[in-house]
Amino acid sequence: GLGSRKSTKILIKQIQNINPDIIHLHHLHGYYINIKILFNYLKNAKIPIVWTFHDCWSFTGHCSHFDFIGCNKWKMECNNCPQKKEYPSSIWKDRSKQNYYLKNKLFNSIENLTIVSVSNWLNKLVSESFLCNNSRVVINNGIDLNLFKPSSNISDVLAKYNINKEFVILGVAGNWSKRKGLIDFIKLSELLNEEMFIVLVGLSKKQILGLPKNILGLEKTENREELNNLFSVADVFVNPTWEDSFPTTNLEALACGTPVITYNTGGSIESVDNDTGFIVEKGDIASLYNSIKQVKKNGKEFYSNKCRERAVKLYNKDDKFNEYLSLYNRLIQNQAKDGSINESN
Repeated sequence: GLGSRKSTKILIKQIQNINPDIIHLHHLHGYYINIKILFNYLKNAKIPIVWTFHDCWSFTGHCSHFDFIGCNKWKMECNNCPQKKEYPSSIWKDRSKQNYYLKNKLFNSIENLTIVSVSNWLNKLVSESFLCNNSRVVINNGIDLNLFKPSSNISDVLAKYNINKEFVILGVAGNWSKRKGLIDFIKLSELLNEEMFIVLVGLSKKQILGLPKNILGLEKTENREELNNLFSVADVFVNPTWEDSFPTTNLEALACGTPVITYNTGGSIESVDNDTGFIVEKGDIASLYNSIKQVKKNGKEFYSNKCRERAVKLYNKDDKFNEYLSLYNRLIQNQAKDGSINESN
């Protein structure tokens, strides 16, 4: 957050040329923006700022998530960061204490900042952080329901990957790690009977080579339609993530009529209710397996309609866009009122 000086200045010039009604921020970590330069500009720009939080980076001294290691330093003062080498990694120096106070100062310097959290869980954390005095709302992630929907065109996927088991357990991640539950899937595979089969999407070549025989590992799907077909093929979607804000994979599974089993962590549990899946404690492989057996006993069709209905009702991306547009309009109207008051004075 302290490099990229030139590119940040170029960005600010582009913003000034556009002269927008609203500035909407998302992720600011990833080595491409200078937060000092950006927020010094935003502080003086007098433009309403919407900032969507997808993780916890904005109120910690370093990390984007802390659930996995159970760290609560962010509530008082980050220091001696136990995740210094985790994304966004710092190889040599621990700046967690300095960055904690720098973020506090910079991010609270904006008078007209509205923080949007993607889950109720994340919103609660923000309320306990140094950003608690800012305006806050919750707008969940949304998905394309025209793309993710129950598919009957699954024969090609079954043939392509030679999936011929009676009961398919699906897992999908952009980057599989211990935090995402890869080890948990391997432990789970040891309990499965011969009728059950695991398909994992998003693995590296090295990870695939180390899988047991009853797990099919895929690097990635060729396109989103194929991913949709895999969601539709699956009898259950299992998401044993140890930390997550509000995973869209849960929503995509629901939209395809597939029940979801997830660990009791972060915002992952918010997309699942009693009619659409199960929530189990982190690392409880026996309960994970028992929940899978319950889905198998009931049959996927027992859940499918409720899953699709929940996705349509709560996670349509168009509805989420409209929630943002309503927020924009409200902020613009408030800005106009404030301007008229200032002019009259």
